[in-house]
Amino acid sequence: MTQATITGEKADLLAGLAKQRHFLRFTTRDLTDDQARQRTTASELCLGGLIKHVTSVEKGWAEFIRRGPAAMPNFAEMTEEDYARRADEFRLLPGETLTGVLADYAEVARETDELVAGLPNLDVDHPLPEAPWFEPGGRWSARRVVLHIIAETAQHAGHADIIRESLDGAKSMG
Repeated sequence: MTQATITGEKADLLAGLAKQRHFLRFTTRDLTDDQARQRTTASELCLGGLIKHVTSVEKGWAEFIRRGPAAMPNFAEMTEEDYARRADEFRLLPGETLTGVLADYAEVARETDELVAGLPNLDVDHPLPEAPWFEPGGRWSARRVVLHIIAETAQHAGHADIIRESLDGAKSMG
């Protein structure tokens, strides 16, 4: 199914997500791997790490649409090592390249778009896993998951814009 054959709400949501993905990717234009690794603010964030993080988040939520809470980690049982691995999502590690993380992001985006396009509707829902940041007994529909992915991507595109401007003065807009 191509983007052109998708209509209605799915088309609108996927177009909104595509726009936010573009803004995030655009912040990395013409950068070297070393620049993509560089922290330019008080935050631990770097551009390559933000791409990795958003890729991981989108992939995880797409799996939630497919499999429900079984796709999510058991937050109550996470170890310090698990949290350290999650922290590495925010860094472009030695041996990783910006080209590589952008390719991974493009693949996850393609898979998410195909998943959403192929759903019979956006009402399919699953219970949320237990975690302090989810409402107890909450359920999220595929629609709400896609909206969450859009919000997450937009938030981090804003972070990336600040990091890029601090790096070399380049702006995404304006």
